[in-house]
Order: sequence, then C-alpha cells, then structure tokens
Amino acid sequence: MSHGPAICGVCDGPLTATRYVHVETRSVVVLCSVPCFRAIVRARWRVRWAARGREAVRTAVTLILASILVTPHAGPAGHRRIARAAPAPPPHSALASPPALPPGWYGPEWPPSETSFLASLGQDAWIHPLSGPVRRMPRVDSRVFGAVRPGERPAECRNGHCGVDLGGEIWGEQVHAVHDGVVDYVQRNANPDRGGEFVRLSHRDGTVFTQYFHLAAIPTGLERGVRVKGGEVIGLLGDTGVKESAPHLHFAISVRPWKDGPERYMDPEPLIALWPVRVPIEGSEAGLVTTLARPGLPLGSAPLSSGAKRKAARLAKLKHGGRRGAGAPSDDGAASDDGAASEDGAPPDPARSGHDKAPADRGDETTPSPTGDE
Repeated sequence: MSHGPAICGVCDGPLTATRYVHVETRSVVVLCSVPCFRAIVRARWRVRWAARGREAVRTAVTLILASILVTPHAGPAGHRRIARAAPAPPPHSALASPPALPPGWYGPEWPPSETSFLASLGQDAWIHPLSGPVRRMPRVDSRVFGAVRPGERPAECRNGHCGVDLGGEIWGEQVHAVHDGVVDYVQRNANPDRGGEFVRLSHRDGTVFTQYFHLAAIPTGLERGVRVKGGEVIGLLGDTGVKESAPHLHFAISVRPWKDGPERYMDPEPLIALWPVRVPIEGSEAGLVTTLARPGLPLGSAPLSSGAKRKAARLAKLKHGGRRGAGAPSDDGAASDDGAASEDGAPPDPARSGHDKAPADRGDETTPSPTGDE
C-alpha cells in the first residue's frame, strides 16, 4: 500500500524531521511544530469547556423545572392571601377598663363576682337603730305595727300604730341612723302631745324615710339638709311625748317610690329582726358592727280588727285614762287624735295645731303631713 507525503494535522504543512504527536482518548495527531501543538491543545480545551457549559445549562434547566413542579401553588395571583403577623397586644395599662356602673347594678357577668357583690352591699348597708349586744324587738302586742291607736290613721297602719316601739331599758342610750341619708325634718321643741322630739331621715333619693320619736336629746347641728351616715348618732332614747308608758324609741319606715307620689308606711319589724347590730366596746364610745347577732323573733303586725272592735278598743283606752280630750295620750304614751304626729314617726302639721309649730328658722320648709298615729 502506498502512502502520500506526511502532513501536519493542524496546518497541513509537510512534516519536518522533528515531529510532535498529540494523543487524546481515541485520536492521534502528528504535528510539525510547537505552535501547531499549542493550537490543537487550545482547540480541544475549547471543545471540552463548550461541552461542560452545555451540560451545566441542561442541569440548571432540569433543576428549575423540578422546583416548579414540586413547589405548591396558592392559586392565581389575584386570589393570593398575604399573611400578616398578628399585632402585639397592648400593655396592661393601655387596656380600656369597662365603664363604671351605678351603685346597686351588676354585670355584664352573672352571677356577680364576690368582690362586686360585697362592694354593692357595703354601699347599701342597714343597721339596727339601737345598740346591742342584745337585739331589741317589740316585746308586747301593743308595741307592734298595726296595734290599736285612737284617731283616724292611714289604712296601711291597720288599727292605727304606724311603727314599732323598741327598747326603753336604758334611758338616754344612743339612737343610730339605720342607713346613709339626709335629714328631712327635726323637731326639737318639747312637743308633749305630738310624739316629743323626733328626727325624720330621707334615704335613697327621697324614696325611703325613717322616723325616730320620743328622743331625749338631738345632737347640735343636726338640721334639715344635713347628710348623715349609717350608724351615726341622731339622738338619745327618751320619753318626750310619752304620758304613761316607759321610755322607748318609736321607729317607723315609710316609702314613696316616686317624687310627689303617695307615701305609705310599712312594718319594720321583719327588717330590724335581721339588720346588723352595733355592739359597743366596753369603756369606749366606739363600737363594732356584727352580722352574726342572732335574728330577732318578730311578733308580727297586729291583725286588722273590725270597725266596731277598733272603736271599742279606742274608747276603752280613753276610758282607762279618764276624760281625755284633744291631745290625750294612749296607754303607750302616744298622743290622741287631735291631728298630732304619732309615735310612728310622722312630723306634726302646724296647720292642725296652733300651739305646736315648726321652728321659725326653717324658712319655707314644708312640714311633712301627719299620719295621726299616736
């Protein structure tokens, strides 16, 4: 087999005596000089890097496609929801406190918490008008609400007695306001035929009234419009206006649910049987109020007698005391039916008695209407 002249694998020039050989995997190239050798090395290097570049591109595209297929999608761009971090809670001091409720109201939680319930009770505390440790209650039937009294009386007072008679064991003992209130009327004159000296207090914005009759003395400065606290001394137990019975406190409660509405008396005996009692500290003017005192035993209000029985009982009272005209006392020391105020705590009406008038310094004060309960 004949061969042609040997030529360079790069420049196609004739091979010289000095030859160079480039060997790579499956190819062998004979070169004529060093520059040709370098040229073929650079060409093969460019081929290898071009192949590597193409491989890198294929790998990158494969990874991108794989990530697109694997990554979850939230739907079209128009319906995407952007998650936002929840705002940090405000500091405790910045929290808005619920609006304050008026006294006596609860809520919105029910049942009310013990704290709110006790706070409301503390603002509406009532107390027995006479100090303990023994709870004073009416002792006999003639001292209960509705007992027989002469004269025309309010219908709710049954047979005439519009209150209860308490105490009398200690002349001059302190009489306490049973609840926070405002002085509505004060009678300081001797007033022998009209229940003696007495004080009338207004509670709960003029819807509840308490009256304290036959007082031996009334503190200086206790005048109409003065505010008093529950438990404050408003007088001393005595016998002013009492003709025959022992000294005692005539205590009465009346209610008037709305302004200028009718005033009605109610039996206070069930209330004073449960109200807390003030117990004095020995050797001191101070005292402690206890809710642990035993409840009183109410005798109950007197049953309503027939008209004939009431008339006979009133005539018997008058006969027992001899001839008694206007201002004559009953057997428990109350005045008779001359329009005078009674032991149930209603102040006198100056229009019905010319010799007993309200003190001159009261100005345009309107005297409460009498009940006729002596």
